[in-house]
Amino acid sequence: MQVFNVQGMTCAHCVRAVTSAIQSADPAAQVQVDLAKGEVNVQSQLGSEQVVGLIKEEGYTATVV
Repeated sequence: MQVFNVQGMTCAHCVRAVTSAIQSADPAAQVQVDLAKGEVNVQSQLGSEQVVGLIKEEGYTATVV
């Protein structure tokens, strides 16, 4: 399980955008978003750099926790 701190998520649309971006690259990925904490937990074959890149493509700032 990888944990990311994501800045800029404010609503359910943001959650869907981040989740969809990650699952588009790894359809088997399990993504859990805690909007209040600004955290995204990812269980995936993708590397952390890839996940950060996918989140950034959606317009959010992401760092590995």
